[in-house]
Amino acid sequence: MDAAGTAQRCAEAMYATDLTCHQLGIAVDEVSEGRATARMLLADTMVNGHGTAHGGYLFLLADVAFAYACNTRGTTTVAQSAQVTFLRPARPGDHLTAEAVERSRFGRSGIYDVTVRRADGTVIAEFRGQSQSLPGQPSPAQPR
Repeated sequence: MDAAGTAQRCAEAMYATDLTCHQLGIAVDEVSEGRATARMLLADTMVNGHGTAHGGYLFLLADVAFAYACNTRGTTTVAQSAQVTFLRPARPGDHLTAEAVERSRFGRSGIYDVTVRRADGTVIAEFRGQSQSLPGQPSPAQPR
C-alpha cells in the first residue's frame, strides 16, 4: 500500500476507537504522511471562569492532530513530551482547527508543530510535540 493509503488506514483504525474524539465532537479531517488536521466546535461547557476556552481543550485538540500525524506510517507512536503556547482566547461557538506538520524524524523520535486556528484564520495556539515510536507494537491499522 502507498503512503497515502497507509496514513488513511491508520487514521481510520485509531478514530474507530477514539472515544474522546467521539464524545467531544472532534473530527479528523485530513491525514497524510506526517500531517493531520482535526477540528471541533468550542462548546459552552469547554470554557473557564473567564468565559474563554479552557486551555486543556485547546491542548487536547492540538494533541489529537499531533497523535494522528505521528501515526501515519504504520508504526505505533506515542507522545514523549509536548508544550503549548496560548496566543489568543477562543470563545464558545468558535470553530477551531488544529493542523499538525512533521518537522523532523530521527531514529524512533519525531518533532511535530501544530497550529490551532479559528475559522477566520486567527491563530489561537501553537503546540510542539515530540513523539516516540514503539518497536514491536502493532500499528494502529493492524488487528491487536
